[in-house]
Amino acid sequence: MAQDTTRTRPPVTDWTTDWDHLDPNWRDNPYPIWDDLREKCPIAHTKRFLGAYLPTSYAAVKAIAYDTKSFSSRRVVVREVRPEPPMPSPPISSDPPHHKPAKQLLLPPFTPDEMKKLEPRARAICNELIDKFIADGRCDAAQMYTRHIPVRVIAHMLDVPESDGDQFIQWIHEILELGITNDEILMKAVHEMSMYFAGYVEARTRKPGDDLISRIIMARQDGKPLPPQEVLGMIRLLLIAGIDTTWSAIGSSLWHLAKTPSDRQRLIDEPKLMPTAIEEFLRAYAPVTMAREVVQDTVIEGCPIKAGNMVLLSFPAANRDPAMFPEANKVIIDRQENRHSAFGLGIHRCVGSNLARLEMTVAIEEWLKRIPEFRLDPAIPVTWSEGTVRGPRQLPFIFG
Repeated sequence: MAQDTTRTRPPVTDWTTDWDHLDPNWRDNPYPIWDDLREKCPIAHTKRFLGAYLPTSYAAVKAIAYDTKSFSSRRVVVREVRPEPPMPSPPISSDPPHHKPAKQLLLPPFTPDEMKKLEPRARAICNELIDKFIADGRCDAAQMYTRHIPVRVIAHMLDVPESDGDQFIQWIHEILELGITNDEILMKAVHEMSMYFAGYVEARTRKPGDDLISRIIMARQDGKPLPPQEVLGMIRLLLIAGIDTTWSAIGSSLWHLAKTPSDRQRLIDEPKLMPTAIEEFLRAYAPVTMAREVVQDTVIEGCPIKAGNMVLLSFPAANRDPAMFPEANKVIIDRQENRHSAFGLGIHRCVGSNLARLEMTVAIEEWLKRIPEFRLDPAIPVTWSEGTVRGPRQLPFIFG
């Protein structure tokens, strides 16, 4: 569950000059906020978070994502404090020229061919989870299904116990939600995660295998192994970036299908539509916002941007821009032209996009095979996460 920040944070009264992505209105339904901001100003600003900008148009988000001279990726989360130095998590926290070699190290394990090898295990995981609740005729799909799929898949890829998944989930919650406003919780979670993986790094250094940890250890840059801190940073990144993002996307997709029976039935009747439906779910319910640090004054879409501030790079807001997507606030599962930014734009486009697509496809296909009829439980509210990643955290379904 997300941290309740409503008691300690003053409510937003003007989103153009005092925005706050931890505000409950943003958490519960950010789409009207983004629509209103696009009409009023291309880029909003707030004095919160030590000063931060918020672009809501596709053009502004794209311009910032591609400008690696004015905007640094050394900080990728808008937080209350900015510790020095930032914790390295290459390649996501790297700037040119260091970014490209770091990213190239991670590309081979995430090719389409590698994903085909992973698919049988991913499908088995989905069915193992469904087996636990299908006879009940109801479940909290967020707690019992969506959050476990990417956790267990990435554990399988790293060759660490899938049974440690609850610990991974706790760390993700502390880093991406609670850690935004509590530095002590953040650092404790990062330290615990680093200590956990340090043991596996030591063991795989002595006896490497074919797993993802071994691949990172055996990787070479300029003929040299990666420094230990970079190895741990990459592994942390794989866990943090590969879990919450995808389980949120799966959850939002199932939430949509639960409240839109026509789309659900169409996917059952026309399974060939699944690839375009996945892209549309990614566009309409993109879970991830990243951040950049402004390192030199510049101008974006006519708006002066001052060094020393942060930028909340809202890919979800960009994906709802009607200037880029006709009927942007309508989910069209056979939308043909769909150049969404759910996986980011520019050099930091997500390394794991093929994995995310696989997990979403498998999760929805296996669910529809086993539970073709389902709806939201009207007696229990759907709740959403807050912070860097947005997705359902309580998703009550009735079926059967």
